[in-house]
Amino acid sequence: MDSDDLTGIGRDPDLLEAFYREHVEAVQRFVARRVGDPHTAADLTTQVFLAVIDAAAGYDPSRGAPRAWLFGIARHVVAGEHRRARRQRESAQRWGTRRDLEPDAVERATERLDAERDGRRVHEQVSRLPEGLRAVVELVLVDGLDLSDAADVLGITVGNARVRLHRGRRRLAASLPALTRPTEEVAP
Repeated sequence: MDSDDLTGIGRDPDLLEAFYREHVEAVQRFVARRVGDPHTAADLTTQVFLAVIDAAAGYDPSRGAPRAWLFGIARHVVAGEHRRARRQRESAQRWGTRRDLEPDAVERATERLDAERDGRRVHEQVSRLPEGLRAVVELVLVDGLDLSDAADVLGITVGNARVRLHRGRRRLAASLPALTRPTEEVAP
C-alpha cells in the first residue's frame, strides 16, 4: 500500500481493508503484549483501527512511515486503556468491591505463570527500565519495528533510538545474566 493512500482510508473501504489486512496481526501482537486479557486486546485492536479511520485524513508522510504512524496510534490506545483500568481499580478500592474469580482461575493462572517463568523475568526487567529505554526496547525487540520506525513512533531521532536501544540491552543483559550468558556445563 502506498503511503499516500493513507489519507483516503476514511473514505475508501478497499484501502482500509488492504491496510487492515497488512497490519492487523502486528497490531494484535503489540496490543496483546501490553494488556493481560485477550478480550481487551481484541477490543483495543478494533479501537486502533477505528482511530486510524478518524486520523487518516491528517496523515503526513513526511513525519514517518505508515507503520510507525499506526504503532503510535496503538501506543496511545493502549495507554488510554491503562489509564482507564487504573481509574477502575482505584474506584473499586474506594468502594471496597471485589471481582469474583472463577473457581479454577487461580490454578490456571498459577500454571500459566509457572510455564512462563523466564518470560516473566524478562518482562519484569524490561518494565524496570526507564520509560525512554523501555519504549525503544519494546518497539524494536518485542514488536519488530526497525529503529527508524521506532524513532518515528516516539518522536526522537534514529541516533537517539539507537543509543536508547543499546543502553536498554546492556541493562537487560546485566540484570538477566542467566538468560543472556551461556551456562557452564558441570562435570560429572
